[in-house]
Amino acid sequence: MNDPLRPLLELEGVAAAAKSAQDAVFAVHRSPVNLRDGSATAAEASVRAARASAGIEGADPELPADGSVSDPVLAGSLRVAETLESLLPTWRRAPMQALARMHVLAAADLVTDPDALGRPRTDGDAGPRLELLAQLVTGATSVPGPVLSAVVHGELLALKPFGSADGVVARAAARLTMIATGLDPKALSVPEVFYFRRVRKYNEFAAGFAAGDVEGVRGWLLFCCEAFEAGAKEAKSISDAAS
Repeated sequence: MNDPLRPLLELEGVAAAAKSAQDAVFAVHRSPVNLRDGSATAAEASVRAARASAGIEGADPELPADGSVSDPVLAGSLRVAETLESLLPTWRRAPMQALARMHVLAAADLVTDPDALGRPRTDGDAGPRLELLAQLVTGATSVPGPVLSAVVHGELLALKPFGSADGVVARAAARLTMIATGLDPKALSVPEVFYFRRVRKYNEFAAGFAAGDVEGVRGWLLFCCEAFEAGAKEAKSISDAAS
């Protein structure tokens, strides 16, 4: 069976960028503190990722001093982050179920109709594209983790399958893909901070991917690989502080 994503590796610079991203993330996993355990780095990375993801959506990413989170987007993003590890087996086996669960958690305070939670739209080409995405996640491609993670991320941003909290869900799904593919098995890196700090570029490159032309897709893949490297640096700063 032909690998539908294999041609992406032929785009100029993509294979090299994916390798560089993978090497950067692996280097963080090999640091002494993360070889011993890594749980402290992962815990802090999870919170930073959730805050940055909410910030991309326009929420205030700062956590209140008293620990009470009133912003519905930030609260939803933190709920998703807390559940991500437990969703990994479902993501590997039945990604649509995992997406639905993530949406329930992310959008619980954003929608008034509970029946709208966890129900992706299937109109137009949304249904077939989500089905293809599920096939890719469950083994229909052998491209490197950085490429598959970027495709999952970009596709969900483009499809906006739920109509609420789609960005938070897309970035969480990309994070799950990073773990599942072995790009970041301990979930140490924080590419979300890079996206947040460059949110205008992030939106521009995401729009280019959604347009579907070769340069738009290539630009998004390279941008995501750059984010993975930056996310590895963020993880190194966390683990250095913990050592």
